[in-house]
Amino acid sequence: MNFSLVGGFVLLLGAALIAGVLWLASGGAWAAKQDLYLSIMEESVAGLNLNAPVKYMGVDVGKVQDIALDADKPERVRLLFAIKHGTPIRVDTVAVLKTQGLTGIAYVELAGGLASSAPLHAVAPERYPLIRSKPSLSARLENVLTSVLAKLDSTSASLNALLSPQNQKAFSATLSDIALLSHTLAGRRDTIDDGLVSAAQTLDNSAALSAQLRRQAGPLMQRLDNAAVAVEKMGLETAQASSSAGRTVADVGGDLKRFSAVALPELQRLMSELSVLAASLRRLSEQAERNPGALILGQGAVPDGPGEALEPINKPRKEEP
Repeated sequence: MNFSLVGGFVLLLGAALIAGVLWLASGGAWAAKQDLYLSIMEESVAGLNLNAPVKYMGVDVGKVQDIALDADKPERVRLLFAIKHGTPIRVDTVAVLKTQGLTGIAYVELAGGLASSAPLHAVAPERYPLIRSKPSLSARLENVLTSVLAKLDSTSASLNALLSPQNQKAFSATLSDIALLSHTLAGRRDTIDDGLVSAAQTLDNSAALSAQLRRQAGPLMQRLDNAAVAVEKMGLETAQASSSAGRTVADVGGDLKRFSAVALPELQRLMSELSVLAASLRRLSEQAERNPGALILGQGAVPDGPGEALEPINKPRKEEP
């Protein structure tokens, strides 16, 4: 057997296998073309490994090619996906971290992406198209549990404050008072029953009285309505009478004005003459009282005063007015 031929054949076969593998790895005819996408997770990616599956609606469409922390924000994780060319990755597509079964093997699930949405493209300064992410179910549960635990801690602190020794003593005293009140009510059960019966009778009597008042109130309301109508009618008549009186006063006012313009001057002259006449009558009355005979014999000569006798005889005598 020629060992040199066998060795050469083995070397040739190994070289062919290595060349085929390298050819397939470099994108040979059977290798599918892939597109690179970036997604940033703001939660722990524990359980997610390199080459973990990337699924779109449950269908394997790629692999996780790289996992790294964000240099600017270490609380974020940058995931690089290698996804089959032609997968409908759009601007509204989201990436969610999920676990498979009970084994806890993590993978990335892509969802969303309406047919009417635009394809996703890279936007500066990112090198690859950025797929939006949202919290996973475990992250949402953790947030809810954290909030619930915080509320439980607050409630526990409030209960501890409520159940302090002072409040326990006050609660015990309140229970004792309630027990004493219960015993007192039980001892006066008969009295309470009688009071309830009396209250029921009072309610019945009140109902009967209310019905009677309603029956009697009907005629009274009718009389009140009639009285209201009469008062309204009287008001209308009074208004009419007032209007007539106003017109009458207006007419009388006009007559008074005319009377004042015409008769008042004549009346003033008459009053003046009556004053003169009254004065004359008063002088005549005084003269009659002093010399009653003068009304019949007339007025006599007035005697001379002192010194008037020495004057000429032909001097005329004074006569009394």
